[in-house]
Amino acid sequence: MMTVNTVATDWHWWLGFLGASIAIAFSPGAGAIQSMSCGLTHGLVRTYWSIVGQELGLMFQLTLVAVGLGSVVTRSIVAFEVLKFAGVAYLLYLAVRQWRASGRDLREQMDNGVTQRAGMPLLARGFLVNATNPKALVFYIAVLPQFIVPTAPLLSQYLVIGATFVGVDIVVMSIYAGLATKLLSALSARRQRHLNRTFSGLFATAALALAFMRRSAVA
Repeated sequence: MMTVNTVATDWHWWLGFLGASIAIAFSPGAGAIQSMSCGLTHGLVRTYWSIVGQELGLMFQLTLVAVGLGSVVTRSIVAFEVLKFAGVAYLLYLAVRQWRASGRDLREQMDNGVTQRAGMPLLARGFLVNATNPKALVFYIAVLPQFIVPTAPLLSQYLVIGATFVGVDIVVMSIYAGLATKLLSALSARRQRHLNRTFSGLFATAALALAFMRRSAVA
């Protein structure tokens, strides 16, 4: 039977993880850049395709950790480097793609419905941004043990953790995308081009930061 002390402990546990999730979600990274970039080029509503993809990528990473593969990846030099440079390559691809899009008038593109068929590609793009990023594994492996009770059922704990982290990330990515969408309405075509190139540079910077990420950070 659940006691009052048990309920209080569970709430303290959940609030602690909620605070950690908010801090991680708001920290600048490839997911934030992807959300802002999509908000800028596709508008807020269509950006949710990308956001859902990102959450699927996070759940993929959490599943790896839950079944024990996450620690294998972070402790294997080959597996870690393969995953890391797959992420680097994909971020560089997004940087090039964003740079090549800098010559388009984004408002005209959205008005003409050019981006309406971008649903599944955005979903896949969001998934790959997070699924190929070992930083999510770093977070899960470094932080989760502090919030897992080994003697309690693990499945229910992972479900609560996944739901909390995904819920927080959806809200935060929506904020990033919404800000980018609002910014678009105030930009001239020239400034749109400069902003697109800025996001291209941010993707490239994220790729560079990921390339220098060391396995020792989580080993």
